Amino acid sequence: MTMRLFQQVLVLPLAALMAVATPAFADQRHAVDPSALADAVSQHAARQDADRAAIREALARPEVQSTAATLGVDVARMSASVDTMSAAELARAANAARQVNDSLVGGASSVTISTTTLIIALLVVILLIVAIK
Repeated sequence: MTMRLFQQVLVLPLAALMAVATPAFADQRHAVDPSALADAVSQHAARQDADRAAIREALARPEVQSTAATLGVDVARMSASVDTMSAAELARAANAARQVNDSLVGGASSVTISTTTLIIALLVVILLIVAIK
């Protein structure tokens, strides 16, 4: 048997076998269902959007802006930095913002010492995040 005939006899069946086997391997199940992965990604994005909204809501409150002005903090710069926060930074700032928002819910106009402390804590958290970047 010559080398050329050997190659034809060997290559053609191997090529046919690979063509048939490739779709069979493609049908294998993934370790994670693609729809579950898409759901997890969309939930993560929704959670981050909600965190950003909570921070912006707190920074837009007149009480927060007044306290920030007293401390010499630029609220506009802090608000702009919300989009650049990492997931951990965003969660930490959002927790502080939600505490401020919850303490001022219902249009409470009187700022008590504990609310002022929460506002200052929110501002400090965001300031540290901005300063580190």
